Amino acid sequence: MLNLAYGAQLAQVRPADTNANTVYTSNRSVEITKIILCETSGSSCTFRIFHDNDGTTYDQTTALYYDVALAANTTLIISAEVLGAGLSVYKNGAIGFRTSVANTPTITIYGVMEQSRS
Repeated sequence: MLNLAYGAQLAQVRPADTNANTVYTSNRSVEITKIILCETSGSSCTFRIFHDNDGTTYDQTTALYYDVALAANTTLIISAEVLGAGLSVYKNGAIGFRTSVANTPTITIYGVMEQSRS
């Protein structure tokens, strides 16, 4: 069983391009409890979120991925209902994402990290 610290904002990114990029790489086990996707322009967009516990190779054959369509000026909150129901990211695992447009969408990730042991 993990000895968990309090939840916190782990990452926030507004990409300048439409390439797949790392949003968060964990240096210890973490439970992602909330992901907020926000499209701040007058255009709709598509998000692809990658979950890769083996590193940062974001392709459809090695990473799990989730596609989300978002309307213009819309925010979507993906949230675990209870602690322990979130997305597990192992040490050195990563969350990445790409969007269909650049410079307007953001992704913010919150989670609970395993406490380091001394």
